[in-house]
Amino acid sequence: MASEYYIGLMSGTSVDGVDAVLADFSASPLRSIAAAHVAFPPSLRAELNALQRSGPDEIHRAALAANALMDCCAAAAGAVLTQAGLAPRSIAAIGVHGQTIRHRPELGYTTQLANPARLAEATGITVVADFRSRDVAAGGQGAPLVPALHAALFAAAERHRVIVNLGGIANITYLSPNAPVRGFDTGPGNTLLDAWCERHTGARFDRDGAWGATGGVIAELLGALKADAYFALAPPKSTGRDRFHVGWLEQHLASLQRPARPVDVQRTLLALTAETIADAVAAHCGDATEVLACGGGANNAALMRELALALGARRLATTATHGVPVNEVEALAFAWLAREALAHRAASLPAVTGARGSRVLGAIYPA
Repeated sequence: MASEYYIGLMSGTSVDGVDAVLADFSASPLRSIAAAHVAFPPSLRAELNALQRSGPDEIHRAALAANALMDCCAAAAGAVLTQAGLAPRSIAAIGVHGQTIRHRPELGYTTQLANPARLAEATGITVVADFRSRDVAAGGQGAPLVPALHAALFAAAERHRVIVNLGGIANITYLSPNAPVRGFDTGPGNTLLDAWCERHTGARFDRDGAWGATGGVIAELLGALKADAYFALAPPKSTGRDRFHVGWLEQHLASLQRPARPVDVQRTLLALTAETIADAVAAHCGDATEVLACGGGANNAALMRELALALGARRLATTATHGVPVNEVEALAFAWLAREALAHRAASLPAVTGARGSRVLGAIYPA
């Protein structure tokens, strides 16, 4: 029988490392049997962040960074294999997202840094990569891709449910009975929170939101940030660090009537993430009664409190309450996408991305 074990590897806009899961697709419900996180070395993290912007010798630097990224991915794959006690030959394929360094679907491209051939050589396992470009070629946003898995895992009859992924960029999936799955990026998730925290405290993220929670919301700044045209765009839509970066924040800070305390800016960024998500839910998922959060931001207690407050009567929980740890959902999605690619099944959702139709996603690098 064909193997039903797949590995999913995800490195997102937080640029902190690689999340890996080893999934058993023969199980019902689908489950992860091993998970690992491999942090990026400081030099690689710095280079991946630098490559978000134009700079000297980009092609050479990007190629070397892709190689180093794949070495981290190989280590993450090895870690979950060891946990599960499985050999590489037991795995049907690895689905690897790569590191997004540009996302410009309005110009017809999206770039995820990777070297899948290197990963296939390092692991001896078939690799599936480049999941976004076919959807963009078909006129879509190429993102978000995870709503299809959200539907497989969390859709329920008679339940109007929203899944919120609190990654570097936040996105939502609306699961409504007897209706197409919908989803889109709402705007900043953790990316500005992490960058601002690191700049002013030296810590790579604000654990539990403890620092930000001691500040106060700057109403003038919050209003200016929320006035960005992206938030008023109708879906399908997607975004990234090309738009929401520290420079964008600094432009708004420069226009304030008085200097802002860094901790108050952090508190305002908490409110920005929570309120733009809640506004998107209210505008496009009006009859939703419950919200399930996943992604790294679901571990941020202050952000979850802020989001619960902004959502009002809608009940907020995490995907862990349904058996899927919050840090595993996105990596699990890329294991699922790899499986769909090997089966030549279309996996994109035109109602989510705006593409002309559903497409088989991913390029296959055989072992």
